[in-house]
Amino acid sequence: MAPSTPNSSVPTWKRSDFSRNLDKGFIGLTGLFGLGLALVLGAIVLQVFLEAIPAIRQFGLNFFTTPTWDPVNDKYGALATILGTLLCAFLALLLAVPVGMGVAIVLSEDFLPPKLQRILVFLVELLAAIPSVVFGLWGIFVLAPFIDGPMRAIQGALSKVPFFGSIPSGRGIYIASAVLALMILPIIAAIARDSLASVPPRLRQASYGLGATRWETLLQVIIPAGLSGIVGGILLALGRALGETMAVTMLIGNTQRLFSSIFDQSSTISSLLANQFAEADGLQVSALMYAALVLFVITFIVNVLAEFVVRRVKLNL
Repeated sequence: MAPSTPNSSVPTWKRSDFSRNLDKGFIGLTGLFGLGLALVLGAIVLQVFLEAIPAIRQFGLNFFTTPTWDPVNDKYGALATILGTLLCAFLALLLAVPVGMGVAIVLSEDFLPPKLQRILVFLVELLAAIPSVVFGLWGIFVLAPFIDGPMRAIQGALSKVPFFGSIPSGRGIYIASAVLALMILPIIAAIARDSLASVPPRLRQASYGLGATRWETLLQVIIPAGLSGIVGGILLALGRALGETMAVTMLIGNTQRLFSSIFDQSSTISSLLANQFAEADGLQVSALMYAALVLFVITFIVNVLAEFVVRRVKLNL
């Protein structure tokens, strides 16, 4: 009997030249699209920079330290709008992160019946599809009157505490931040839920096998394992908060001055651009482009920081 060769009965499959060429073409096409996106982004930044050159030459770094924005006398400084942008985004995160994490935990664990969980997941994702102008109108006609009384009570009790000295007026940083928190909540909740749900089941089973309770497993095993996705989602939501325009423009009051309280009216870079760009001319256009360039740099830093933090968290796990 002739000796049998190993795997002689196992059929071999060889890919055709057409299939290999198709894969190479697809890889090349996706790479071309990626390069095209990078070129478009670079062209946008270059155009904004070229338009901002007259303001950069005239104001230089004083643009970041001067709060005055005076189109009549061609004196422009973005300090008030930069601080307003950062404060609104920070307050929105402060409100949205705890709620978003709570929603993610409820929707990823078996606290609720599966059918109800699916409905709530759909509603959270639907919340992200609501236009920002609708959020702005809701903030004006529903949220602002509803929280006016409680906000006045809080301000009266904390009037001597820094950042609580002004009387709420229905427009200002506090109401814009509250609506902004609601807008970024679906981003945080959805990404955090996906991160928690993607944790391998064996980690949970091992934790239970060692005698850990549900909450010990959740806090000490599940959340640390999904932390990179959670942090990435939070920083992605921060980028959205920094660039949000319409709802913030409708609610923040659009006052170009430094604030001393979260109840003061203020402005953000996005609201400044939305309000003034249509009627701007001359040096004002260049100053607005300078402000847009600053917003781009801020959001770019946030995205780079998000990538760095996610990678560091992954390395430490």
